[in-house]
Amino acid sequence: MLTREGCPKTMLSIKDALEALEGRWKLLILFSLQGGPKRFKQISKEVGGITDKMLSKELKTLEANKLVKRETHDTFPPAVEYSLTAHGTSLEKLLEELHYWGLAHRKEVMGK
Repeated sequence: MLTREGCPKTMLSIKDALEALEGRWKLLILFSLQGGPKRFKQISKEVGGITDKMLSKELKTLEANKLVKRETHDTFPPAVEYSLTAHGTSLEKLLEELHYWGLAHRKEVMGK
């Protein structure tokens, strides 16, 4: 359990985490990639409701944060796949906990 002791460092680390994962789509993209490498359209279908422009932007940001790796295969036409890096894989437990919290929250708030 985090304590208030050392608060500035704790707040800074939480701020860093939130900045890396902020927005409506990043966590959903990371969750999608837990199943292994995927092509752009596969991610788009799994996430649902995201525009190609926004997906491209979010993938670039996740790549810059070293959470996602983009791999281009030397084929014709070129095939591009996205996958989690080792750093991105370290979020799997967090994503699982968010999933269970979301189920409990839905039940608590919506009775479903």
